[in-house]
Amino acid sequence: MKNFSWVRSGRISIISILFSGTTLANLFCISGCGNSGNQIPDVSNININLHTYRFDKDLYGIDTNHVAKGLQLLKEKYPDFLNYYLDTVRQYGIHGNFSDTSRGGIDSLRTDLTFKDFVELEDTIIKHYPDNKNIDKELSEGFRFMKYYIPGYTVPRIYYLNMGLSGNWSSFPVDNNTICIGLDMFLGEQYPFYRSIGVSAYMLSHFRRQYIPVSLFNTVYQTIHPFSQEDKTLLDLMIQRGKEQYFLHKVLPHLPDSVIFGFRQDQLKWCDENEGMVYNFFIHQKLLYNKEGHNILPYVYDGPFAKDMEAPSDPLKYTPGNIGTWLGYRIVCAWIAQHPKTSLDELLKLQTDPPRFLEEAKYRPK
Repeated sequence: MKNFSWVRSGRISIISILFSGTTLANLFCISGCGNSGNQIPDVSNININLHTYRFDKDLYGIDTNHVAKGLQLLKEKYPDFLNYYLDTVRQYGIHGNFSDTSRGGIDSLRTDLTFKDFVELEDTIIKHYPDNKNIDKELSEGFRFMKYYIPGYTVPRIYYLNMGLSGNWSSFPVDNNTICIGLDMFLGEQYPFYRSIGVSAYMLSHFRRQYIPVSLFNTVYQTIHPFSQEDKTLLDLMIQRGKEQYFLHKVLPHLPDSVIFGFRQDQLKWCDENEGMVYNFFIHQKLLYNKEGHNILPYVYDGPFAKDMEAPSDPLKYTPGNIGTWLGYRIVCAWIAQHPKTSLDELLKLQTDPPRFLEEAKYRPK
């Protein structure tokens, strides 16, 4: 078992911190909180009519000698989306003026459609995703679980794009009925150009093909329940993230924790083996009710390792930067174990008082 730097420094004696009275529900949560311990409902009888569009192929299929005419044809296929993409997402400033006499935006688009790096990027996307049948199948399955847990949910349209490796555009909503997925952000951890645009090594797991459903349903969740960090304690942020992760585990029950959390297997193993120590770290560093962003936000966002939990000299960091999110998920699981009749929809809509939620969870990690 790997020790924390704060334990080694002698500031706190972990041996003196003992928990007692662990309930059967807590033991269930601690040992079976992941997808392997879930009862997965049968959703095969739920019909989903998912509409997806390969906008990237259609856009790069334009005859670059006749861009205006190509856009006129695209407008027929994408009457509600094309202008949004051209003017809001890419900011070409064309504003529906699809004529050969229009300059500026049309010329900028033509330049991008013929730029060697962008063309090669689209070629790479097509090699990885010659079609989107398998992705559609996985997303449809996720939406079946969405409809099972939240029957009134309306399934959005999905547009697949090439965003030119523009960083944070892996998936994003247009509105409640439309979500975009940038396929260029899911070309695998070994794709050489991610590092050149500043992607950190600890984030590369989010660029795997398997992460597409996680990215999409994370966007779905954030559209309905946006994350709020303003004037929030760490415990509040952890519970918010915990609910988000609980949702992802419910709608993507066949994905392993390593994909949903974006952690390495050795990091997950470390978290499982040191859950009590992690919780004690937050308590004894007086972080649970801290509202200072620079002190608490690193624990609920991805990072190379958890702040102050390991010695800087350790060559291999086992603590994921997002460890507060992982612990928040465990707390939510403990709460659900104490309130098993609570539906997913009820949990997500619950106006949470963090101290009360933690007390009601009877969370007692070992």
